[in-house]
Amino acid sequence: MQSAEITRVSERHWHALDDDQVVGRGEVWRRPDGRSFLSIDAWHGTVFDRLAGAMLPTLPKPLYTVVDEDDLDLLSQWERLGFGPRRREWELVVPTGVVPASSPGVTVLSAGAAEESGVTVLSAGAAEEEPLRELDRAIRAEVDATVGWHNMPAEIFHLQDASRYAVAVDDGRYVGLARVAPIPRRPRIGLIAVRAGHRRRGIGRALLAEVLTAAHRAGAATVAAEVHQSNTAALALFEGFGARRESSNLELVLR
Repeated sequence: MQSAEITRVSERHWHALDDDQVVGRGEVWRRPDGRSFLSIDAWHGTVFDRLAGAMLPTLPKPLYTVVDEDDLDLLSQWERLGFGPRRREWELVVPTGVVPASSPGVTVLSAGAAEESGVTVLSAGAAEEEPLRELDRAIRAEVDATVGWHNMPAEIFHLQDASRYAVAVDDGRYVGLARVAPIPRRPRIGLIAVRAGHRRRGIGRALLAEVLTAAHRAGAATVAAEVHQSNTAALALFEGFGARRESSNLELVLR
C-alpha cells in the first residue's frame, strides 16, 4: 500500500486510494471546547502512516484522539506519531433490572418512580426545552469554572435533542440532567450532572434509576457509560447499580 494516494476530500476528511478503491479514511472534528480530535481508519499500517503524514502537518496543535486501551496495535501506531496518554476513561456496562446495592429491597423500577429528597425526576422527552437549555448552560459554566470542560469525555456535545434528557426538578427549577443516546442494542449514558448547590441529595442516583428504568421497559438488558478513572463518586454511583468495567479508553494528545 506504499502507492496509496492520499486526497483531502473536504476540510475535515481525507481518503487513501489504491487503484481507485478507498483503503483508508481520516477525519478531524472540533469539540465545543475548541479541541481537535483525529480519527484514522485504515486497512494497513502503511496506509495509516500515509494518512497521518498528510493530515498532521496541516493541523494546528495540540491534537487529540481516543483509543481502546486493549487495541495495542492502534495505540502503538499513534504513539509512533508522538501522541501520549492524557486521561483514561472506564467503559462501564450497567444492568437495567437489578437491585441497587445502596438500597436493599428497592428495585431500579421502583427507585426510578420515587421522589428523592423532594426532587421530581422527569422522564426523557418530558422536560421543557428552554429551561433544559438554561440548565445545560449553567452546568457547563460550573464545569468550566472547576475541572474544566476539556476534562469531560470527547463525545459530550452541547444540548441538541431535548428528548434524550431525563431531568431532575426541585421546586420548579431544573437542577440535574441525564443524557442518553439510543444506540441500537445498548443505550449509552453520555452525561449525568447535578447543579453544585443540589449535590449529595441522591439526585444523581434518582436520575440514573430513571434512565435504567426507561431502558429496561424498552427491552434493553444493559446500558453503557463512560467514567473518568479519577471520578470515584461517579464510579461508586454506577457500581451501586451493578455496573462492571468492560474496558478502558485512553485519550491521547500530540502537543
